[in-house]
Parts: sequence; structure tokens; C-alpha cells
Amino acid sequence: MAGVLLEFVRAHTVSAPVPFVPEVSLFQAADPIALWEATESAGPPQPPPFWAFAWAGGQALARHVLDDPDLVAGRSVLDLATGSGLVAVASAKAGATPVTANDIDPLSLAAAQANAEANGVRVTTVEADLLDSDDRYGVVLAGDVFYSREMAGRVLPFLRRAAGRGSLVLVGDPGRAYLPEGLIQRAVYDVPVIEELESMPIRRTTVWQVTA
Repeated sequence: MAGVLLEFVRAHTVSAPVPFVPEVSLFQAADPIALWEATESAGPPQPPPFWAFAWAGGQALARHVLDDPDLVAGRSVLDLATGSGLVAVASAKAGATPVTANDIDPLSLAAAQANAEANGVRVTTVEADLLDSDDRYGVVLAGDVFYSREMAGRVLPFLRRAAGRGSLVLVGDPGRAYLPEGLIQRAVYDVPVIEELESMPIRRTTVWQVTA
């Protein structure tokens, strides 16, 4: 099954540098709309192909840890809802170890593994819903996770619990509808995005710190 998923990822993407993080190359959709349609028609219902795009929140987080590697170097990192694995790969490049890329979509994890290998770094993938778990990580990173009320309602308590256990918890967000209040601003970037998906070529994106 892993081989089939990897074949699907490679058949529907091209490897290219990430616009705002050119140190990292990802397998990205050459035609976003065509990939969305291909995913929807590939047998049983599939989650949207979030794994095939470098979303603004992930690009901002990746840029942030590469520019300040002391945030993650030598520390365990969880990249929650990893998508393409961009943030996990960037963390590994910045010296984090071990790095865990987590998602509930097996195609996402196939993409994350392919991207880690293509960038010459080691990332462990975990397919599971971790939002009720309490495992400890030195750093928890989450890009673009506040896009729905349901997701935000589950993610925020998980992130606050992690912060309460001593983790550094950072999120990247381009002003999604359900971004919570009370976060600490760490950095702001103007991130190039896919206009077909975001209805604009640049999104101002903030890296926030979550506290307990």
C-alpha cells in the first residue's frame, strides 16, 4: 500500500523548491485543480490533497525555524497535521531530532516521507489522531490548523496542554477564520501562495506562540 500511495504522489506532482523556503524542495501539484479532481475520483472518498501544496502557515513556520535553528536544534519536534511534511523537513534541516510528522491522511504521510527522503533528512511519520494524546515533545509546530471551527476546537486544547507540559508551541497562520485570541506574536511574513487556492498571490502570515 505504501508503494501505491507513493506512486500516486509522484504521478500527480512535480518536485520544486518552496517559494518562501527555497532550501526545501517538495513534491507539489503542477495543476492544483486537476489534482483535487483526481483525488476525489480515486476510489473511496479521500481527504482534500492538502499534502500537495506549500500552504502559507507551513511556509512561515519552516522559514522561522530555518532562520532561528536554536528553536528546534537537538530537540524532539512534532509537526501536527503535517500535510506535505514541509515543517517537519525544515525542522530536521535545522537540527531537530527526532522529528515526527503526523497526519490522519495516509497520502499526506507518503508525501511527507518522499519529501524527507528527497531533502536528505530523517522524519518519522505517524498516522493517527493525536489530539486527545499527551505525549511529550520539545517543540510542537502546526501550520494552517485553524481553518474550521471543529478543527480549531480540538487543536487549541491539545496545543495548550503541550505548552503546559513545557513544549515550545508555535503555529503558522495567515489569518484563517478560526484563529484564537490570546496568542503571542513571534514573526510576520509576506508569503507567496497559489492564487488559484487563496484568491491572492501573497498572504501575510504570522507565527504565533501558544501558551498554557
